[in-house]
Amino acid sequence: MKNTFYKYQGTGNDFVMIDNRNGDFFHTDNTLVAHLCDRRFGIGADGLILLENDDDTDFRMVYFNADGNESTMCGNGGRCIVAFAHFLGIVDDEMEFMAIDGPHKALIQGGMVSLKMQDVSEIKEKSNALFMNTGSPHHVQMVEGLKQYDVKKEGARLRYGVYGEKGSNINFVEANTTNGFNIRTYERGVEDETLSCGTGVTAVALAMHHLGKTSTNQIAINALGGNLYVDFKYNNGSYTDIYLKGAAKQVFKGEMEW
Repeated sequence: MKNTFYKYQGTGNDFVMIDNRNGDFFHTDNTLVAHLCDRRFGIGADGLILLENDDDTDFRMVYFNADGNESTMCGNGGRCIVAFAHFLGIVDDEMEFMAIDGPHKALIQGGMVSLKMQDVSEIKEKSNALFMNTGSPHHVQMVEGLKQYDVKKEGARLRYGVYGEKGSNINFVEANTTNGFNIRTYERGVEDETLSCGTGVTAVALAMHHLGKTSTNQIAINALGGNLYVDFKYNNGSYTDIYLKGAAKQVFKGEMEW
């Protein structure tokens, strides 16, 4: 049986999108998810996202990593499912959807998607890094020579060596000449570097503010796949009204048997 899918990308972070409002796609088939995300034998993506019905919001987002396992919140995936829902005509420019970490509000303006992230009230300081949860766990570490940095090797070492089997996403960051920051991210579940990571970009923006590397609450972050922007409010150690903003685009529509 042929099934319809869509491919979306947000700053190079790419996803297989499936409209699962009829419930035909089984959540327990991790092998199928991994196959569809495989770049040689399947469609190819950093993850797979199901758009489903939700009783309390406009729709529900169910996110799987490329390894086939259902995972924590994905910021770029959240922005992409917003664009997908708008394309399907089930929402207008403003919406709210449910994800694994709770409800998220979102807004589409001029082709840019602004996604409200969960508040962050705890940032843990390590010897040369910070750790926080922005919907997914993130290690943020400043380095020199980011362009030449061995992200896959060092990311894997920290992901397993420091955080164990459960792991964490690992972000390496360096200030740039435009008063923003460059980021490269090793993502657990993908087990490799990705071109962008939305929850990672959010973590880096908050980390740079926490460390006093910037005093602004509107921060530009340059990922390998493009630019993202993070706005927030700060009060007594807590970050609220956090918005992740950037483009999210449909790449193609296809059919595949599964």
